[in-house]
Amino acid sequence: MNRLSTEKRAKIIGCLVEGMSIRATSRLLEASTNTIDKLLGDLGEACSAYMNENLVDLPCRRIECDEIWSFVYAKAKNVPAELANEPGVGDVWTWTAIDAETKLVPSYYVGNRSAHDGYAFMTDLAGRLANRVQLTTDGHRAYLGAVEGAFGSDIDYAMLVKIYGHDKEEKRYSPAECIGTEIVHVSGDPDPDRISTSYVERQNLTMRMGMRRFTRLTNAFSKKIENHAASVALHFMHYNFARVHKSLKNPYPRTPAMAAGVANHVWTLAEIAGLLD
Repeated sequence: MNRLSTEKRAKIIGCLVEGMSIRATSRLLEASTNTIDKLLGDLGEACSAYMNENLVDLPCRRIECDEIWSFVYAKAKNVPAELANEPGVGDVWTWTAIDAETKLVPSYYVGNRSAHDGYAFMTDLAGRLANRVQLTTDGHRAYLGAVEGAFGSDIDYAMLVKIYGHDKEEKRYSPAECIGTEIVHVSGDPDPDRISTSYVERQNLTMRMGMRRFTRLTNAFSKKIENHAASVALHFMHYNFARVHKSLKNPYPRTPAMAAGVANHVWTLAEIAGLLD
């Protein structure tokens, strides 16, 4: 990494956070794929460490959570028998939380979709919040024990369960039509008008567009879980600190980190690259 200038690092970061693959970035900037891969791994660790240290005592009031699917090495059905029980091979889920007001992503977790992973995610989220919050999740049952274990009774929590219809025609690449929703009050006294998962579902789209590894029906998946986690860390570092959110332009253009009070300016790509130093 010493051979790369800060300017060159910043250009590589810019390509990666805009959804370009490592090979496309290599061709465009005339840098080897190994160099870019090494930069991504080191920078991912630095971004994760920075957010872990600074995203604390957050004044969030309304949190939405969801999980987004991807895979590493191969889809679960195609994983070789000798790797069937290998951690980080096959289906991988990224748990995400978003503050509906500041659009900050205070916590994320890369793992499986199990109750154990849900508890780890919720415990991390709970430790970053300064206030009692209203929480909305989907109907995934792992949230029930995870939220209770992490927050106890100190939360206003509801599930928004979507009801899907059954299409007569098979639509391989389209989800079933959502024909309704059901609100389940779980804990505390959540405001019915603020029970929603719209922001976190939109965040899932942002992830798929901003990280090539999450794009469906391509060969751009991660080959190693470490690279996958590094890409997620870089994405959220850029999203939280360097990307002005369209809904946060009043009274002046701000990033989610600025709106949440954990940053006082819009970070540049060079500043993100500087985390390595």
